[in-house]
Amino acid sequence: MPPKPETKRPARKTIARSFFRWLGPGLITGAADDDPSGIATYSQAGAQFGFGLLWTVFLTTPFMIAIQLVSAQIGRVTGKGLAANVMEVMPRWLVLALISLLVLANTFNIAADIAAMAESLSLVIGGLNHEHALIFASASTLLQVFVPYRRYAPVLKFLTLTLFAYVVTALTVDVPWRQAFQAMVWPSPTINASYCLMVVAVLGTTISPYLFFWQASQEVEEMNRGRVARPLRELARDGHHELDRIKVDTTVGMIFSNMIAFFVILTTAAVLNGHGIKNINSATEAAEALRPLAGQFTFMLFALGIIGTGLLAVPVLAGSAAYGVAEAFGWHATLEARAPEAAGFYTIIAAATIIGFGLGFTGINAIHMLVWSAVLNGIVAVPIMAMMMVIVSNLKLMGRFKARPWLMVLGWIGTAIMGLAVIALFASFVAGLGQA
Repeated sequence: MPPKPETKRPARKTIARSFFRWLGPGLITGAADDDPSGIATYSQAGAQFGFGLLWTVFLTTPFMIAIQLVSAQIGRVTGKGLAANVMEVMPRWLVLALISLLVLANTFNIAADIAAMAESLSLVIGGLNHEHALIFASASTLLQVFVPYRRYAPVLKFLTLTLFAYVVTALTVDVPWRQAFQAMVWPSPTINASYCLMVVAVLGTTISPYLFFWQASQEVEEMNRGRVARPLRELARDGHHELDRIKVDTTVGMIFSNMIAFFVILTTAAVLNGHGIKNINSATEAAEALRPLAGQFTFMLFALGIIGTGLLAVPVLAGSAAYGVAEAFGWHATLEARAPEAAGFYTIIAAATIIGFGLGFTGINAIHMLVWSAVLNGIVAVPIMAMMMVIVSNLKLMGRFKARPWLMVLGWIGTAIMGLAVIALFASFVAGLGQA
């Protein structure tokens, strides 16, 4: 028999499989940025201002890619997490102060996310919010403590698929695409305090400190289980293949993150703002408002998306806090270790999640917790970003892998934009206190 003709299908499958393998810390980090708190912010942006804030998604994308590339490269090149590197260039007391604020902000964020997940599950299947919250908090903690990183990482990667619920949601509603694209490309904003505050909220939600710490530490985890289990700066040659992987992974992850934000704003703008509903205080409130206007299927997708994103984000929030604290105190910090081998690290994960769960019983409004989290993130983000830019340009720390000029420019511009956003945020709070 004549031999069968060769086909290119196996080669294509190999390329696709290799590409998916390249996706890891960057993809998970980007997806975790769209947590229930972020969905609430994007929902409010769409409900309050319609399509008028779609442009913010495209503004943040290049700067988000740049700053996450910086954090990933710091982790992979030095073989240490972000906090450990910052300790080498800044006073210990300042690093500990910033880490404390990070832990506090993450705890409030965890509380708001667990509450949103519990409320969403109650909307879908019924039951009591506190019982659902206990299930989510317990499952998240136990998975991180008892499942090694090499098995837990694929679970987190799989959970990123849940965010496609928001893409499908947008396709189930009637969107005036021409009007949306016109507002996106040529916005005509009404400049006032509310508009500026929402722009700041979107920026703060998109570029958050916990993402910096998480991705840097995940690159260290990947290094320790990879073929080249050494920091890149210790290699006499090569290493650029790893940086190429990081660029692809991070770029895809951040574009994916902002794409989901785009579709959430698009959906809530088309349905809620289009029907005169302009005040949304939580992601679950947005889901409830969609049910009578867009139908049961759209409501279910939106609500289940909240649960899926929360399952991904809560471990990232708790884990980033634990990495920061453990590295600052020199503790063993890895999700690959067994609990007795990294007791301090896992204690922070458990404590942040349990306290976040407990805050749901205090009667504190979830929106207030989000506001406090946003303020604390704003305080932490700018100095941490500035320190990261100093580290990534440091020849002693980064060796021949110090950042290239284009990355430095984008990183510093992103830092400046976040600085202006924080100033605007505090100005709005001061103005609000003055009016009160």
